[in-house]
Amino acid sequence: MSKEQTMADFSSLNSPKRILSLTKERATVSFPDPDDKVSGFAVSEEHGPKPSEVYGFVGSISTVVTTVIFLVWAYVPEPWLHSVGITYYPSRYWALAVPAYAMVTIVLAMGFYLGLNFMATPPPTSLNTMFDDYSREPSSSVPSVEGDELPIEPISDIGINQVNDLMFNPAE
Repeated sequence: MSKEQTMADFSSLNSPKRILSLTKERATVSFPDPDDKVSGFAVSEEHGPKPSEVYGFVGSISTVVTTVIFLVWAYVPEPWLHSVGITYYPSRYWALAVPAYAMVTIVLAMGFYLGLNFMATPPPTSLNTMFDDYSREPSSSVPSVEGDELPIEPISDIGINQVNDLMFNPAE
């Protein structure tokens, strides 16, 4: 083999035609199970980003841009904004008022939610704290089964008297 022939073979491997033909061959491979993975990524029929990924990306970029615009508006002196050509913007009062109103609204909403939970909770003396529609007493009948195996008892609640005995009476 001559040096020119070797160079021609090498350049043909890196040509766009050769790469394209390799990708066409790879694209025709099909996997019978959709859960099969190639190099850590799931093989799927749809290509491109998922809508949730696009929304997340656009949301993160717009959040950063909005934050930068807000900080420039709030902290850059007015003569600098006028020298750049920005003459119309909201009053600086809102740079303090909107975050303060937002924080107070969040605190009040949390207090309101806590108050609603207290109103919906029965008082500690109510029997509804111990019994509800799904409470079941343990079965007292022991089924007669031959042999050593006993069936598993159906699920039931432990009575408050048993709980108090276990927690507050000293072990004898």
